[in-house]
Amino acid sequence: MPSYHRILVKHGLIEKTLSIPDAYKVFLKVGADPEVQKLRRKVEHGNKMKHVPALYLAIAKAGMTKHELEALKLRIEEKRA
Repeated sequence: MPSYHRILVKHGLIEKTLSIPDAYKVFLKVGADPEVQKLRRKVEHGNKMKHVPALYLAIAKAGMTKHELEALKLRIEEKRA
């Protein structure tokens, strides 16, 4: 299982049973989200592992409040529809 799949499941953004290609599509949507981009830029400064997407996502998600995470889930669902 790719690390981004585990991270997305951990944060409740996808179901554990979602296929790897579908999980990757969600991962790309999360990475493109403006709120995640803001967090990523904050962390990016001075981070030597900035080229590891799963690490980016984990750090960005850790910086989000529960409310921001719920808003992100809604935005992803809206884009899916």
